[in-house]
Amino acid sequence: MDWLERVAKLRQWARSGARAPHKPLLFLYALGRFQQDADGELRYSAVEEDLKQLLAEYGPPNKTTPSYPFHHLVTDGVWEVRTDRGPGSPGSGVLELRAAGAAGRLAPELRAALRREPPLLGRMAQVLLDLNFPPSLHGELCEAVGLELEPVETVRVLAVQRRRDPRMRELVLTAYEYQCAFCGFDGRIGAMPVGLEAAHVRWWAFEGPDDVDNGVCLCSLHHKLFDRGVLGIGDGHRILVSQRFVGHSPTARDQVIALAGRPLVGPQPGAHPIAAAYRSWHTNEVFRGLPRPATAA
Repeated sequence: MDWLERVAKLRQWARSGARAPHKPLLFLYALGRFQQDADGELRYSAVEEDLKQLLAEYGPPNKTTPSYPFHHLVTDGVWEVRTDRGPGSPGSGVLELRAAGAAGRLAPELRAALRREPPLLGRMAQVLLDLNFPPSLHGELCEAVGLELEPVETVRVLAVQRRRDPRMRELVLTAYEYQCAFCGFDGRIGAMPVGLEAAHVRWWAFEGPDDVDNGVCLCSLHHKLFDRGVLGIGDGHRILVSQRFVGHSPTARDQVIALAGRPLVGPQPGAHPIAAAYRSWHTNEVFRGLPRPATAA
């Protein structure tokens, strides 16, 4: 059985580029718990709040419930659920899962495979991360689910393999003249730019192309905030700042809140601006809440 390919297919039920990482998030959480206790199980009533928090932080902006993946992951052949009455899930409702004492864990065959081949766990986790989240979030997501991963080789999964274009970073940084489009940071060590990154507007994991009109040059801080939905790009290529962001320090005000409504720095004349379709995807699938009103200059 090809467990990597099976795990890769967990996200295929998402349609039209909409983010639906409910199953991958539950599975990553289960892998983290397996590392801690290979024989343990996850009682729904005990982990519901953890799963809610994961979905709130790393799921789509719209409200959702952890009961859905807890029940439906069974159909993917990687998860099992039992209740106080015996094997089988009572349904996808929160009250049903609580009342029945539902508990889930990785399927027996998968647990056996992970015991036989310990590196498989890291490869599975990397597939889930690569297919559902941008690299800027991988480290903190692993911390959030309690996963400790060793560096692994790039995993190639048959039907989902795409090659990244190694030229994208240079093309995007050139288009923005080696400046962060949000704050103008342009640091270098000698001739080499430092702390500048080419961010995908529509995530590569969700069919976002390695093209200049899907990229923006950002400093490391603003790249992370962009991928977390704190920052976005609205009409007129003006910066959006989420009302959900809270920061009281002068740095938070100057580097985040004060950006609301400002135009992007760049791209230079002749370079392709960010395509409206990619900006719209980010606003709908990543940006959180409503934008703050523009701040006074």
